[in-house]
Amino acid sequence: MKTMATQLTLLLRMGQQRSNMRLLLKFVLILLFFFVLYSVLFHLLMLYEGRDYSWITGFYWTLTTMSTLGFGDITFASDVGKVFSVVVLLSGIVFLLVMLPFTFIQFFYAPWLEEQNKARAPRSVPETMSGHVIFTQFDDVTVNLIEKIGQYGIEYVIVTGELQNALDLHDLGFKVVVGELDDPRTYHRLRIDSAAMVVVLNDDISSTNIIYTIREANARVITVTNADLEDSLDILQLAGSTHVFQFTKMLGRALARRVLGVSMKANVIGRFDRLLIAEAPAMRTWLQGKTLTESRLREVTGVNVVGVWEKNHFSLPTPDAIIDESTVLVLAGTDEHLDRFDRSIGFDTETPPAKGPVVVLGGGRVGQAVANALKARLIDFRVVEKKAGIAAREEYFVQGSAADLDVLIKAGINETPAIIITTHDDNLNIYLTIYCRRLRPEAQIISRASLDRNINTLHRAGANLVLSYSSMVTTTIMNLLHPQQMLMLSEGLNVFRLPLHPKLRRKTLIGAKIREETGCSVVAVKRKEEMIVNPDPEIVLEKGDELVLIGSAKSERLFTEKYPTSEG
Repeated sequence: MKTMATQLTLLLRMGQQRSNMRLLLKFVLILLFFFVLYSVLFHLLMLYEGRDYSWITGFYWTLTTMSTLGFGDITFASDVGKVFSVVVLLSGIVFLLVMLPFTFIQFFYAPWLEEQNKARAPRSVPETMSGHVIFTQFDDVTVNLIEKIGQYGIEYVIVTGELQNALDLHDLGFKVVVGELDDPRTYHRLRIDSAAMVVVLNDDISSTNIIYTIREANARVITVTNADLEDSLDILQLAGSTHVFQFTKMLGRALARRVLGVSMKANVIGRFDRLLIAEAPAMRTWLQGKTLTESRLREVTGVNVVGVWEKNHFSLPTPDAIIDESTVLVLAGTDEHLDRFDRSIGFDTETPPAKGPVVVLGGGRVGQAVANALKARLIDFRVVEKKAGIAAREEYFVQGSAADLDVLIKAGINETPAIIITTHDDNLNIYLTIYCRRLRPEAQIISRASLDRNINTLHRAGANLVLSYSSMVTTTIMNLLHPQQMLMLSEGLNVFRLPLHPKLRRKTLIGAKIREETGCSVVAVKRKEEMIVNPDPEIVLEKGDELVLIGSAKSERLFTEKYPTSEG
């Protein structure tokens, strides 16, 4: 009862709802007028027929007749009385059975339900919230980001201007706030002054308006924006966005970078102070066929092999692990170390000859980014594109369907060392992967995945490597969120820095057995102002040291569980 009274009080306080209540009250008064009028006429007609009933009986007859219950215990004998009964019955059908429910729902129940829904979707965040991330768009990328920042205990809130959308997200368990995206008051209610970042992944025009509005509310908060069009880069920067990326181009460059056998130089994929993390394919180098011990890479170049990719699977290397043609080495070192590695490989600027052109399936934004990256590296390629308007732009385009064998033969499918599938439709990418794997069992197939859930399916379909658009966006934003504390690399490979746990003090690296017990490798030790890259296994860890480690998300979780930062 208290809850109902509270809701009624809230409803009556609202300006619009007060007007609705007045209309509802007027209707009820009209209904009561007819009820009293019919009761009086009932008495007069009964006296006309020579019968006398109490006023209670008159009210009883009027109610049963208007509500169409019609018990039949009291009836008129005269024609006038029967006509009166028909009038009362018809007016009851109109007023009680039609207009009353409609009026009640329209002016009372629906507004009350709307207020209930608004209460479920709040318009502000708690006063205690800080260090949170604000999302202005909800999609699969947002879901992936929310999951990732949740692993690090970072709070978030999604803001949307549509109440129903907010209710749907609320029912799915997301933290959501209702507010107009172009209203500065919305961001004040989101405590933007205490926020760590605002992620704006809307379309270019909407993002520009949102960024301007955010800057009106707060001039310093970090914002991350995606630009679909090249011209939008400058516009979004002028609007005030801290970081503007073209994630589709970044994905295209990453896909092109992973082609094996066309470039042997180490490719830097992450930087952590002086520490650089790079990838280098082993195909057609002197490393192929050797074990890590036999390669003596650390002694020769100074780099440390901290991991290996084998057909999109990352693992920590063992001394007797054999490096084959599909191996991609994950290296840790300084600029000098990587320069020595490149010189030892012997392919500083030259590109080794390939049997045929790299075949790119799809000439959209990602496909064109792949093409530009391959062109910059002087790698021969062909792009298969179905739309004639796009295919006519450059001579390296082949117009036609990627599922047409004649088109693929024309593009060089029979001689290509690698096939890159770039369409935004995961269903089509799976289809093309299966098809291309049947045509060229030995070729390297690299595919784009729009949704993370389709990565494993693409691997089963025959892709050697799958890069996810969602993972790329997540990686970029996570690295901005915790600079110099955590560096997320491709496919869930993380570099992170943590203070030395008391249990590890005065132990050597080799004696601490961090790698054996957690799966993480120590790639650097920060000691005061010095970053010791690839430290000697016999180094003694001291109080105040910070460890820079590399490992998968699972390995990082095992390390933090064994050596929680809250201790010591």
